[in-house]
Amino acid sequence: MTIGSLVLVLYFLLSAAMSAQSVFRLYMMLYAWRDPDQLLESQEPQSYPAPQKSFTALLPARHEERVIQQTIQRVYDSIYPKDLLEIIVICESGDTGTIDKVNEKIAQMGNPANVRLEIFEDRPINKPHGLNKGLAVAKNEIVVVFDAEDEPHAKIFLAANAVFSGSDARVLQSGVQLMDYDNHWFSVLNVLEYFFWFKSSLHFFHRLGFVPLGGNTIFLYREDLLSLGGWDEKCLTEDADLGVKVCRARLPLQIIYADAMVTKEETPTNTGAFIRQRTRWCQGFLQIFLKGEWRQLPSLTSKLLALYVLVFPLVQALFMALLPVSFFLATIKLPVPLVMFLYIPLYLLFIQSVMQVTGLYEFTEAHGFKIPFRSAIVSLATFLPYQWLLGYAAGRAVYREVKGQTNWEKTGHVGAHRREEPKAVPAPAMPMPAVPAVPARDLRLKPEGVEDIRVGNHEHLEPGESLWR
Repeated sequence: MTIGSLVLVLYFLLSAAMSAQSVFRLYMMLYAWRDPDQLLESQEPQSYPAPQKSFTALLPARHEERVIQQTIQRVYDSIYPKDLLEIIVICESGDTGTIDKVNEKIAQMGNPANVRLEIFEDRPINKPHGLNKGLAVAKNEIVVVFDAEDEPHAKIFLAANAVFSGSDARVLQSGVQLMDYDNHWFSVLNVLEYFFWFKSSLHFFHRLGFVPLGGNTIFLYREDLLSLGGWDEKCLTEDADLGVKVCRARLPLQIIYADAMVTKEETPTNTGAFIRQRTRWCQGFLQIFLKGEWRQLPSLTSKLLALYVLVFPLVQALFMALLPVSFFLATIKLPVPLVMFLYIPLYLLFIQSVMQVTGLYEFTEAHGFKIPFRSAIVSLATFLPYQWLLGYAAGRAVYREVKGQTNWEKTGHVGAHRREEPKAVPAPAMPMPAVPAVPARDLRLKPEGVEDIRVGNHEHLEPGESLWR
C-alpha cells in the first residue's frame, strides 16, 4: 500500500467518525422534540404548593461592579418568603470595587436580615473557592448558585420548592439562556448552543445517567453538598465536576426547562473573551477526564457518555482541523462514490446549520424578540468560522494544560442581556399555610388541602394582588 493510499484510508475512517459524531450531535439537539410529552415533562410546575423549603442563594462575584447590584435585587425580589430565603454574596478581599457596590446595595435595601456579604482572603481566588466559603456559612436547607450577572425568574424558588416537595429529587438543574443574540458575530450561535443544550441535550444526558451540571441555577441539598466535599477548587469547570460527583453518588436529579423561566445571561463581550471562556471550559473538561472519577459512574452507558462529553472539545478541534482536507480531496481524481462519502461530514454540518436557524426562530418567538432575518443569515455565514473558533479554543486548552497554566481566565460582564431595570416583586403575604408531605412525583399534582398560587406561566403578580386564594 502506498503512502497516498494509506492517507486516503485513514481519512476515510476519520470521515466516518466525523459523520457518526455529527449524527449523534443532531440527535442530542433534537432529542426533546422527538416526543411532545418529553417537552411537557420538563416544563415548570402547573401549580405551586405553599413554600416549605428554605434556600440559600450563593452569588460569587469578582470585578462585577457593573452588574452585581441588579443581580442582588433580582434574587431578593423573587416571589418567596424572605424568612425562607438567604442571599450570600461572596467576594475576595482585594476586590474593593465589587465589595463597595455590594455594601452600597445592601444599605439601599435597608440592610435586610437575609442578605449579607461574605469576604475571604485566602487562595485560590476563583469561583469554586468562593462557593465553598459561602457553603461553609450557609444556613438553609437547599443551596442554589447564581452567577454575578444572572437574571433568575421571579418564580424560580417556587418552582424549586414544588420539585423538592413533590418528588424525591436531591438535585435540580433549571434552564439557563444567553439572551443578546445580536451583539457580536458569534453571539447568535453562542445563544443557540445554550438553547439546545439546556432544552434538549441535558435531558438526553439525564436519561443515560450522566449530567454535566451548569454553572448556575443548580439547586442541591446543603447536606449532600457537604458530603460530596463541595466544589473542586482546582478544577476550571467546577460545575461539570460536581455533576460527576452527583451522578457517581446516584443522587436523584431532575431537570426543568421552560422558556419563560430561564435564568438570563449574556454572551462574552468580544471574540477574545469568548476564546478565553471556551478555553477554560475545555481545559476544565480535560482536567475532569484526567482525574478519572468519571470511571466510577454506575453504568457503562454513563461512563461512555461522560467520556464523549469530556473529550468532545478535543475531538472537535481535530475534526475541524481536518475539514479542509475534504476540499483538497475534491481536487484529486477519485471514484465518485468515495468522494460523496468523504463529503458526508460537510452535508451533516450544513444540516446542523439549518437546525440552528430553526432553533433561532423558536428562541426569538419564545422570548418575544423580533423575527431575526439578519441574524439567521449571520448564523449560516458564520457557522464554520464558529466551529473553527471552538476548535482553536480546545487546542489552546490542551496547550495550557500541558504547560501547567491553570489560572482562572475570568469572563467579564456588562449587562448586555438586561433590557430594563429590575422591578420589585411583592413577597407573599405572611403567615404561610402549613404544607403536608407530598408523595406524588407528578409536579402538576398539588398536595391535599393546599391551594394553588395564582400565577400564570408567563406573568407576575400585580402589586397588591394576593398570592394565595
